[in-house]
Amino acid sequence: MLVFLGRRIVLTVPSLLGVAVIVFLLMRFIPGDVVTGLVGDAQDISPERLAELRRMFGLDLPVHVQFGQWITAALQGDLGSSIRTGRSVALDLSLRFPVTLQLTTMSLLIALALAFPIGVMAARYRGRWPDYLGSAFVLIGLSIPNFFLGILLILLFSLQLGWLPPAGYVPFAESPVENLRRMVLPSLSLGLILAAATARIMRSTMLEVLGRDYVRTARAKGLTERTVTLRHALRNALIPVVTVVGLQFGSLLGGAVIIEQVFSLPGIGRYALEGINLRDYPMVQGAVLVIAAAFVLVNLLVDVIYALIDPRVRYG
Repeated sequence: MLVFLGRRIVLTVPSLLGVAVIVFLLMRFIPGDVVTGLVGDAQDISPERLAELRRMFGLDLPVHVQFGQWITAALQGDLGSSIRTGRSVALDLSLRFPVTLQLTTMSLLIALALAFPIGVMAARYRGRWPDYLGSAFVLIGLSIPNFFLGILLILLFSLQLGWLPPAGYVPFAESPVENLRRMVLPSLSLGLILAAATARIMRSTMLEVLGRDYVRTARAKGLTERTVTLRHALRNALIPVVTVVGLQFGSLLGGAVIIEQVFSLPGIGRYALEGINLRDYPMVQGAVLVIAAAFVLVNLLVDVIYALIDPRVRYG
């Protein structure tokens, strides 16, 4: 296991480097730059002044030189400073990362809490009303974009019923109750969509496992259907589900970009979106690199969970 973990950690380096290169180049392909945004429509700015500003921000250097300087500093933990505000990108991300982490964690917990019982019950009562209800939930969940679901939740629970605040963020340390009240709607917006996708996979894998010989043998021994389902079938059906959940974590991070904007949450996704609008290269590069690192670490964790769920899985 330790050899496998070491190998996977080493392989994350080229993955993160590839992400860094792609994001760095894509930002340079966007028309305009931060200097253009700062100047705006001012007509009295001379070309010499524009060139001076680009030289001050290091934008006059060749692209490969800019990338070399940035990646060298990033390897030392320095993600640069925002061109607009002058604040450290690493400091800003450290303040915003807990917001995104809480959002994705709560969304994942909501998704698993719904997907497991829905998927198991749909498989256990195949062709009966629990299966039909589960299929309807999956169909609706996969058909609605998360940002549209978020708007619907705001209209219902905030504007119509007045139960929850529509937007904003309060740190957990400042007020735990108010923090959770403000995080419920955005977490539901992401979690319900993930629950639908996970429930569909859970149902199909449970149906496959319930038809295997060892399950029929367990039934023949006189075990109750509850014991057969939970002790013999569920654990063996979890590996495909764990794979989907690990991959869907990337979707949670991607969806967080829009959801954080809809609900005015000061997370990494909104930070990256602000950087794109402002053409603030260090902001975007730092945010995407942190998101990519989190995604890689989650997939590494998924591989470790494989071995814990299925004792037949061994890594050399």
